[in-house]
Amino acid sequence: MRKNIVSTSAGASPPGEPLSAGIIRSATLPNGLRILSNHVPYVHSVTLGVWIDAGSREDPQGLEGLAHFIEHAVFKGTRKRDYVEIARCIEQTGGYIDAWTTKEQTCIYVRCLQEHLALAFDLLADLVRNPVFPAGELDKEKDVVLEEIAGVDDTPEELIFEDFDRRSFPGHPLATPILGTGESVGRLAEADLRGFMARHYVPGKMIVAAVGNINHGELEKLADACFGDMAPATADVPARALFDAGSYKPFRATLKKSVCQAQILLGTVIPRTDRHYWGLMVLNTMLSGGMSSILNLELREKRGLVYQAYSSMTFLDDITTFNIYAGTDKGKTATTLETIAELFSASTLREPDPAEIAAAKSKMLGSLIMGMEKMTRRMSNLAQDLLYFGTLITPAEKAELIESVDAAAVAAATESLGVPTLLSTLVYKPSR
Repeated sequence: MRKNIVSTSAGASPPGEPLSAGIIRSATLPNGLRILSNHVPYVHSVTLGVWIDAGSREDPQGLEGLAHFIEHAVFKGTRKRDYVEIARCIEQTGGYIDAWTTKEQTCIYVRCLQEHLALAFDLLADLVRNPVFPAGELDKEKDVVLEEIAGVDDTPEELIFEDFDRRSFPGHPLATPILGTGESVGRLAEADLRGFMARHYVPGKMIVAAVGNINHGELEKLADACFGDMAPATADVPARALFDAGSYKPFRATLKKSVCQAQILLGTVIPRTDRHYWGLMVLNTMLSGGMSSILNLELREKRGLVYQAYSSMTFLDDITTFNIYAGTDKGKTATTLETIAELFSASTLREPDPAEIAAAKSKMLGSLIMGMEKMTRRMSNLAQDLLYFGTLITPAEKAELIESVDAAAVAAATESLGVPTLLSTLVYKPSR
């Protein structure tokens, strides 16, 4: 093991503390690879993920869907394993392997018993470092991705979000679907995959995160053995294309679609402002946190306008996106839109009731505590906090930040959204 690994420890909560996260530690290899661990002694498993700080917004123009396709393609064979051996080697031990791609990150992870940690490391390193991309297998996987795209096209609730992004970010990488399009996926070649990996699958853009019954020292040794000799980027790494929230132009569009139910999506884009982060989180919970949420009570329980309505927020490197989705009968579309607009114009959110804020914070704290029982979520939180905030945040610290949100913070978060004046609206109207 290399002697100059930099290691730090954080988040070791005193025994008996209700939000104790166990021991969270971090280290950095000389080549820039970051290592995170969260020791959870009461489980017998380890969830190990390799995170790459590159997603669909890194896709080159004309090659949309490249980051996501690589996530699929690495499973088609490596120098050591064919696609059958990749699947079997961890599943035959009782574990499983999975992956996902977002706008900004890619994650490949394994969950397994603690005694199979070395195998999990070897498998993940093999996928990330040694894919062979057999031509015939790539062609078959393109067909698989095309079916995935077709599934979105057949799901109006998913399709309207992709359509909304296209209209929100014209000419910008954030406009394109994570999966790409049939045309762009069809253009992908092995050279495109290898070029993307040379730029982004590099130590300085990677994190190894592990949660479970693990020893941090062992984790460092395995990370160093599997990734320590990785060289820095072999090609220029272009800076992430930022989006100027000031250039965002609200839009209104109604389209006829072959749907049975009208699909409604409203939203806006604001600059990333971390001082509003927790206020926005509480606001989102007030709007969409379960059956007692404002949207559910106002749109479903009181008026019977919808079966489902919810809000969502996406926090990116440079911006925050806010959306409200609802599905309703085509004859109730106008009333649904009017009711949502009234919510933001009234005092409900601009002068929020402290009792409503307290309830939302309780929901968030409950979700935080219960989420700690899910090892994959713990692993994701470790990496995502470091990638977004640049630091590790313990559950106890998150609880304090949630508790600190008051009526003024929620009102300020609401005001920052510029709703309803800056709210865009996209409606899919049934054509039959």
